[in-house]
Amino acid sequence: MPKFCYLCHVMDSIYYKEYYHLERKNWWFKVRSNILQQRIAQLLPQLNTNTVLNVGVATGATSEMLATFGQVMSIEYDKECFEFTKSILKSPILNGSILELPFEEAQYDLVCAFDVIEHVEDDLLAVNEMKRVCKKGGLVAVTVPAFMSLWGQHDVVNHHFRRYKLQQVVRLFEQGAKGKLLYKTYFNSLLFPPIFAFRNLMRIFPTNLFRNEAKGSGSDHSIIAETSPINQVLENIFDTERKLLNKGWTFPAGVSALLVWQKE
Repeated sequence: MPKFCYLCHVMDSIYYKEYYHLERKNWWFKVRSNILQQRIAQLLPQLNTNTVLNVGVATGATSEMLATFGQVMSIEYDKECFEFTKSILKSPILNGSILELPFEEAQYDLVCAFDVIEHVEDDLLAVNEMKRVCKKGGLVAVTVPAFMSLWGQHDVVNHHFRRYKLQQVVRLFEQGAKGKLLYKTYFNSLLFPPIFAFRNLMRIFPTNLFRNEAKGSGSDHSIIAETSPINQVLENIFDTERKLLNKGWTFPAGVSALLVWQKE
């Protein structure tokens, strides 16, 4: 079996306890969810019978969002995370691997993996499995963290194998089952310069100058106190970008990347 490294499976135990709250309250997750929902709504045929597969769901916030598009099946590899999410998620969830999805070919109209394939050593196999279970004419949507120049403690805590340039993700989708690229962009782009500067400062100065390790996992989300007004400022900046994406903008760089592919 190829190696894997899923979010809930490998992330620090402190971070696991934070994550349910983060997925639903943190500025980055909230705006990202809105960006994903709006982009998918533009590209997915408006059918009440859409079948949706969400892979690597962590505590299930993205599955709750995807329920607006049809019937959602969720997959989570880590057994403990799976049991937790199963107890709170209204839609069905299975314990399974993106490297060996437990479904026949061509079962889903929409297949998603949001910030998942960077946790998998064999990312090509992961993408090909998503394409395999996607119906003809269906969509595969992925997000990934971007640019190895942004590599930092956040990636270490999350046990990422890599960060991507968008073209690297495009090349993954060019292999295997045929299809066409419908949409690609970087996002979290307006905040790219300060995040780039911060990540590089983190390489120079001790981490305890920037975060209280005792109060969090060491991820970027633990840097700023939840009650800080800075969170609202960051949310407003990121939400401005959401509005620009709605107007048809795409960005040449960003902290994350989004790609949507359609199966022929």
